[in-house]
Amino acid sequence: MMKPAIIAVVTTLVVVSGCAVGPDYHPPKASTPSGWATPLADGETNGPADLADWWKHFSDTNLDSLMTMAIQSNLTLRGAEAHVREARADRDVVAGGLWPSVGSSASYSRNRFGANSFPPLPPGTVLDYNLYNAGFDAAWELDVFGGTRRAVQAANAEIGAAETGRREVLVSLLAEVARNYVEARGYQQRLIITRQNIQVQQEALELTQNRFQNGLGSDLEIQQATALLEKTRAQLPSLETGFTQSVHHVAVLIGQPPGTLVDAMSAENPIPPVPPRVPVGLPSDLLQRRPDVQRAERELAAATARIGVAKADLFPKFSLTGTIGLQSESTGNWFDYASRYWSAGPTMQWEIFAAGSIRANIRVQNARQEQALDAYQQTVLVALEDVENALTAYAREQIRRQSLSQSVQAGEQSLELSTQLYKSGLVDFLHVLDAERSLYEAQDALVQSDQAITLNLVQLYKALGGGWQDKMSANPTGEAERMDGDNKPADDRVTPAG
Repeated sequence: MMKPAIIAVVTTLVVVSGCAVGPDYHPPKASTPSGWATPLADGETNGPADLADWWKHFSDTNLDSLMTMAIQSNLTLRGAEAHVREARADRDVVAGGLWPSVGSSASYSRNRFGANSFPPLPPGTVLDYNLYNAGFDAAWELDVFGGTRRAVQAANAEIGAAETGRREVLVSLLAEVARNYVEARGYQQRLIITRQNIQVQQEALELTQNRFQNGLGSDLEIQQATALLEKTRAQLPSLETGFTQSVHHVAVLIGQPPGTLVDAMSAENPIPPVPPRVPVGLPSDLLQRRPDVQRAERELAAATARIGVAKADLFPKFSLTGTIGLQSESTGNWFDYASRYWSAGPTMQWEIFAAGSIRANIRVQNARQEQALDAYQQTVLVALEDVENALTAYAREQIRRQSLSQSVQAGEQSLELSTQLYKSGLVDFLHVLDAERSLYEAQDALVQSDQAITLNLVQLYKALGGGWQDKMSANPTGEAERMDGDNKPADDRVTPAG
């Protein structure tokens, strides 16, 4: 039985182990404006944002299918999921330090005493003998000052950072798939317009050739018409290249070889139109929606917990150790009572002098926490900037599109009138060329504006942190369970230390 003194020491250490050195964490309070600085357009509201499946607002089944495949097969996302599993396993490694460790050993050796050993052996000593040994040893370092529990808190925070990192990859992935899909459809529409203009310009060339053959035109008009036609044809290769490259990138994003989707996406489809209403929510919502903000907050929590880990090294470490086993020179009496041996008792280890390295490490951890706090605040500012920029671009491009639409309508009328006047001999062919050139440029700019509006909306959805709310696979709540030093669900939020 343990002596009363030992029992008293153990009891005291267990009671004292309820404390933990270092700062307790509380989430930092980020300052956000009450509303957006950019005036919202007619289709944007401050209502609650439905961002979990934002791409479905475009009503494009092809895009929906690509998004599903990207979520299932993207290799970067798989790597982020593996990082989450790694972080959970690391936490289990750290948490193992809260519990006793038990080991076992067994050995056999054939031994011989030296006949001329000193001091001399008693007469009749058997020089050759066997030694059989088997036993268990146990050790339990009591977490008196909470260093291990702080390490577990840091590991829990790292799990949260890994999970939000996965969400961040998911948000970027979905936005990248949508962006390249929209660009591909934009190139496709520009190719359609270019081919239509080639047809119109080909007809204009034929008209000038007929007039020249009938003595009504000049060779100059033919060369001008040919120059414009060939210049327009020269746009085709670059547009086709842009389409193919966008499709290749979409294929890689869904985990497929680059050429997989070229045939499937060659069928003509319009640029996905934007929905009539785009709820963007309030700036304060970003703190809960943006994965990069949440990741920065979890990294701050981890950095704060590591201050406690460093401070725990200033104090002594207490352990309970014990050994029990059997040892004998013969297997015949190995299990006899007399073959037993054991030892048990507390131990204490204290780094009294470490040349200031422990306190230096505390300063290191404090500085890292300050960096993490600054990084969190910077991340919040960048998140606000991203949304403001996306709102500005989305609203301004819609205004630009209205002007371009009117320009196309005027260009169509101008081309029709100039062609009629040219056929009647009332204007020269230069007016027709200018009308054709202006119309093509306006039509191409209008398609690019349609593409830019959709791309700006994709960027807005990304800036708002959309695309992950309903995609969590960690557990039913979508959050990894955070545990404190006693392996209970914990509020491991930490106050930034001064």
